[in-house]
Amino acid sequence: MSGHWKHVWITGASSGLGENCARKLAAEGSGGSINANITAYACDVTDRERTHQIKAEMEAANGPVDLVILCAGAWFQSSLSKMKPENFQKTLDVNIMGIVNALDAVLPAMIERGSGHISWVSSVAGYGGLPNSASYGATKAALINMAEGSYNELARKGIALSVINPGFVRTPMTDKNDFPMPFLMEPDDAADKMIAGLKAKKFEIAFPWQLVWILKFLNILPYWLYLPIIKRIA
Repeated sequence: MSGHWKHVWITGASSGLGENCARKLAAEGSGGSINANITAYACDVTDRERTHQIKAEMEAANGPVDLVILCAGAWFQSSLSKMKPENFQKTLDVNIMGIVNALDAVLPAMIERGSGHISWVSSVAGYGGLPNSASYGATKAALINMAEGSYNELARKGIALSVINPGFVRTPMTDKNDFPMPFLMEPDDAADKMIAGLKAKKFEIAFPWQLVWILKFLNILPYWLYLPIIKRIA
């Protein structure tokens, strides 16, 4: 036990941020349901029935889940002029419905207990429109919006909510990128930021700070400034 959580459920823990968080929490002694040192479950998060089944198996073996970290995600470079509808669909299915399916499985019991902490990984790409990120950016903006709109509702029921907005992190997902990635972070450092923010029950956990504040500043600009700047960056 880490002193914060007894049972942690992490999706997308086979690599990247999810894997690094699982390993770090295991080292602290947290019980993890998707963790190389404890119990791993194979699941497609777009399969709602399987997601519910896994949640039931986890809680039967390890007790109530008190922290959920939803890391599973999909990324494709995408634009409207070179549209691949199948990639849009996959991005929506994984990034939105994958999280909805997990929440549908875990939230009712948390609401009944009046306790718990849920979190999901969005992205700084959700702050505003960026080139070649039509599908990914749209899903991440939706996740930020969903968190903003749900925070107070869940707080009234005793449930903490955190939205995690990373910048570029070196993972198998970003390894295929063929463009510069400013302020690229190592997954070990990113996982440290995530866990520290979760322990503090921050609403937004965003990193690295340099990219976060650059994009936050750009997105308070009027469009007549924002759009030419984005064009120049692209």
